[in-house]
Amino acid sequence: MDGVRGPRAALAVGALAVGVFGVITTEMGVVGVLPRLSQHLHVAPATAGWLVGVFALTVALAGPPATLAASRLPRKAVLVAVPVLFAVSNAVYALTDSFPVMLAFRVLPALVHPVFFALALTAATRLARPGREGRAVSVVFAGVSAGFAFGVPLTAYLADHLGLAAAFWSAAAVNLLAAAGLLVLFPRLPREQHVSTAGQLGILRSARLWLAVAAVTLVFAAMFAGYGFFAEYLERVTGLAPSLTGAALMAFGAVMTVTGIGFGRLLERDLTRTVTAYPLLYVGLYALLYAIGTHPAAMVAGVLLWGAVHSGGLAVAQGWLARDAARAPEFGNSLFISFSNLGITLGTALAGATVTVAGPRHLPLAGAALAALALAAVCARRRVGPPTPPAGVPGPAAVSAPAAERAPSRSGVQAGGGQGQGAGRL
Repeated sequence: MDGVRGPRAALAVGALAVGVFGVITTEMGVVGVLPRLSQHLHVAPATAGWLVGVFALTVALAGPPATLAASRLPRKAVLVAVPVLFAVSNAVYALTDSFPVMLAFRVLPALVHPVFFALALTAATRLARPGREGRAVSVVFAGVSAGFAFGVPLTAYLADHLGLAAAFWSAAAVNLLAAAGLLVLFPRLPREQHVSTAGQLGILRSARLWLAVAAVTLVFAAMFAGYGFFAEYLERVTGLAPSLTGAALMAFGAVMTVTGIGFGRLLERDLTRTVTAYPLLYVGLYALLYAIGTHPAAMVAGVLLWGAVHSGGLAVAQGWLARDAARAPEFGNSLFISFSNLGITLGTALAGATVTVAGPRHLPLAGAALAALALAAVCARRRVGPPTPPAGVPGPAAVSAPAAERAPSRSGVQAGGGQGQGAGRL
């Protein structure tokens, strides 16, 4: 794997990606089996929907406090324990027919979901060679893409053909595989100086950080204003059959899995220009989707392009926020998880309102408007200059403004750690 510190580090980053895949499959796999769960648990479909909603709400609320609480625990122990908890939760899903029990075991893994992501992203950058952090993070994010592209459809397929229990046991097996891989492959990393809780919270005093948070929220709102109603647009506007919509969704996710690493390379070369270009790319994409939305043949290519653009959002947004949270990278990553979930909520809410008021034909216009707002937030953050460490919090030496604007971060994108000529290679 290009950009990491040797074969074992490459395998460890791969194990982190498998762990992320298991987490996403557990989180989102129930979406494809909600009708079956409604019958199995003897509850109304709307009630069964809380199995999704409560998980997302818990992730959004628990991210920063849970990450702070786990900050003194051994990193490897946490990275191994979380997939084990997800495996146990899937085993409970397979065995129970009680809605309250299943709901409780949706909340428990959701509490540690953001902790795993925060530690995995930070660990990936520490396993990377200097200047190659972006692509290591992109490999971890490939686990997210694979979860949506393959984990969610596979859960639905197994439930349809072998039953709900088989679907959940398979998810449990994936999480146990990830835990075993991390136990064996994840290396002992040098201890970093522990940043106190007050020091971690100190980054919240930075106006730069909050401008970055606003950009992250709006980028995700723009992304999911369209993706959240993917099937609605393809079926009601393009006129695809539901069976073809499922195939399109898998193709979308497959493209995401392949192309996401390319954005990691762009971030390593020039963080600021890549982040600035990303909302513009989405404005152009939505304009294209609006133009070709009623033409099925053109939309086939449009879906593939959509997946390629969508694949960059995770790494782009995380990298933009991470450089302003370099003094508390894990806490910063937890903010990324929480506010990206908030952006998803805002984007899908606006898209839902657009469908109700104007119809699904105008969904790309709502997404383009949010992408334009995201661009404005990025430009506002650029105007206030490079990151400044919170007072009293130790960190690497300050660098010049141009270097800080370009360089990738050790927490995803680090000021001062840029990839120059002759950067280390495998």
